Amino acid sequence: MNIVHVEDMFYPTAGYQLNIIPKYMARYGHKVTIIASKMEDIPVHLTTFFGRERIKAEDDEYTKQTGVTVIRLPLKGFISGRAVFGKELDEQIRAIAPDILYVHGNDSLTGIRYICKSKRLKMPIILDSHMLEMAARNPFSKAFHFFYRHFITPTIIKNKITILRTADDDYVERCLGIPLSQCPLMPFGSDIMLFHPDDNAKSNFRQKHGIEQDAFVVVYTGKLDEAKGGFLLAQAFEHKFASRKKIVLLVVGNIASGSYGGNVDELFVRSENRVIRFPTQKYIDLPVFYQASDLSVFPKQCSLSFFDAQACGLPVVFEDNFINQHRSLYGNAYCYKENDVSDFRKKILMCIETQSDQYQEMKRKAANFVNSNYNYDTISQKYMEILESEYRKAKVKKG
Repeated sequence: MNIVHVEDMFYPTAGYQLNIIPKYMARYGHKVTIIASKMEDIPVHLTTFFGRERIKAEDDEYTKQTGVTVIRLPLKGFISGRAVFGKELDEQIRAIAPDILYVHGNDSLTGIRYICKSKRLKMPIILDSHMLEMAARNPFSKAFHFFYRHFITPTIIKNKITILRTADDDYVERCLGIPLSQCPLMPFGSDIMLFHPDDNAKSNFRQKHGIEQDAFVVVYTGKLDEAKGGFLLAQAFEHKFASRKKIVLLVVGNIASGSYGGNVDELFVRSENRVIRFPTQKYIDLPVFYQASDLSVFPKQCSLSFFDAQACGLPVVFEDNFINQHRSLYGNAYCYKENDVSDFRKKILMCIETQSDQYQEMKRKAANFVNSNYNYDTISQKYMEILESEYRKAKVKKG
């Protein structure tokens, strides 16, 4: 099949769903293209984490490694964090003439645009939803939901457009009015070709960075801004833990700018535990940080890195919400009371002090949780089943 993915922003060195699923599709023998915006047209504050300086070289490297073509188009502008493409997008899609068009983000302006013209397209369209109600904190979210339910959802229902849910949540039906029967669950996962336990990598990393082999190493990967709980993480490691073990915190990610970042940095500097800092890493360079560690923590907004940490056999401590409650049902993780530094430390200490044989069992359950349910190879095959089904149905309609 000839498959085109459309996404507002694409970072070739990141570990998002868009970086991984197309790679597997290309590996299965399909022609795959990603169309995204030119990085220089994206507001600077949205590109600070991954950077924008070497995008052309990174795009080329991504294509070399995966076989996926990357095309970048200019933008008309940005509205409420959403990209506005011009006529170049339509022209590029027509030129490629894909068998199926996959637009990421059913609630983006681009997604809405192609939903509205879906009947006129010469190829079937499929979209996905990454949104949860707890993440929809825009003050205009209720007005947007009203607009979407009354003006966009009817077209989705009438034209039987499939919206893939990436989280086991009924947000699309409850807030947008799209029947769950049109929204199959296609979860996030981990690329287990990269992320898996590796004792040799663990030993070598610790030796290289002067970390005792019997130390208990905690890792955090991601942004250190307020939304991700950077200050909360620093508070949790400000004082020593009541343990005889040597505790080391690996922090992989750049400090946020401004006074918030300064406060986070100051707390790390005066921490009574050893804190080793690393800048933001490319996705392919992240596995060793998990492989060298014993526990992964997410102070707020548990990200997709959860699956990568678990794939490497790491138990996780994250905030208590309904998504994380579900993720921790398998003896693989602990939830702590949201914004409660004391309980965050308590759960970390619980992991530190767990008996070795019990902890090894927890690590085994973590890796098995991903391998059995969230392996991107298996998930990608399910994606292809849906895309191929949509393609076949479109051919039948055309007669």
